[in-house]
Amino acid sequence: MTLKIQFSSFELECGTDEAGRGCLAGPVTAAAVILPSKFKNTILNDSKQLSEKNRKLLRPIIETEALSFAVQHISGTEIDSINILNASIKAMHGSISQLKINPNYIVVDGNKFKPYKSIPHKTIIKGDSKFLNIAAASILAKTYRDAYMEQIHEEFPMYNWKQNKGYPTKEHRAAIEKYGITKYHRKSFRLLPEQYRLDI
Repeated sequence: MTLKIQFSSFELECGTDEAGRGCLAGPVTAAAVILPSKFKNTILNDSKQLSEKNRKLLRPIIETEALSFAVQHISGTEIDSINILNASIKAMHGSISQLKINPNYIVVDGNKFKPYKSIPHKTIIKGDSKFLNIAAASILAKTYRDAYMEQIHEEFPMYNWKQNKGYPTKEHRAAIEKYGITKYHRKSFRLLPEQYRLDI
């Protein structure tokens, strides 16, 4: 299926998406992207459909060709205090607010969003596999978050975040059981299955 450039007929439509919602550690990261109307790319798709190599290849292309883009991380501590849905939306709002150009329409991947200023918006389920601007935002959110996880991996290598990026893999859960948790873990998440007891 060929992705359309955008959803609305507004000239400056911004796509936004987040990465890292289901992780046990690290931030939730969102990106916002406004693409030019003539933008074309045959590889660009939902970041989950692409190899890491292709995501890394696309990131500089998106950054060079976008009319404007921005990325926002919301920390695990803040996720714990406002919950993951609010943190995801806050990250999206934060990325939109950093755009150098004010969008006149916003398209959001998924089905949950809160109005941003008075700009009209539309939530689109699987939007990152339908529209190029949301797909571009999904690539930036994912690659920036992955880079962040690789950085904090150096601080706590026993959790192997450079590999699992904070997602709940067996290896990650086993490391939590063995070493406990770090300042990057989300304490409001179920970090271990019920048979393990974790004193927080």
